[in-house]
Amino acid sequence: MARKQSTRKYSKKAAAKVGRAMKKRKAGTLKSGRSGRKVKSRKQAIAIGLSEARAAGAKVPKKAAKKKTAKKRKAKN
Repeated sequence: MARKQSTRKYSKKAAAKVGRAMKKRKAGTLKSGRSGRKVKSRKQAIAIGLSEARAAGAKVPKKAAKKKTAKKRKAKN
C-alpha cells in the first residue's frame, strides 16, 4: 500500500517555540500573559508556545472553535 504524502501541520519554527516554552516551564521562569503568574501546566506551556509561533507568523493550525453549551443551558433554565 502506498501512503499519501502529507504536509506538516506545524512548522519547525512552531516546534522550536513550543520547545523553548517547555524548557522555560521546567526551569520555572515561564509566565502567563496578563497576570504574570508562573505556568505549571504542561498544556498551558504548549498553548503559550503555539500562540507565540502564531504571532511570529509560523505555520500553525487555527484554534479550535469554542463550544457554546453553557449559554444553551442557561437559556433553558
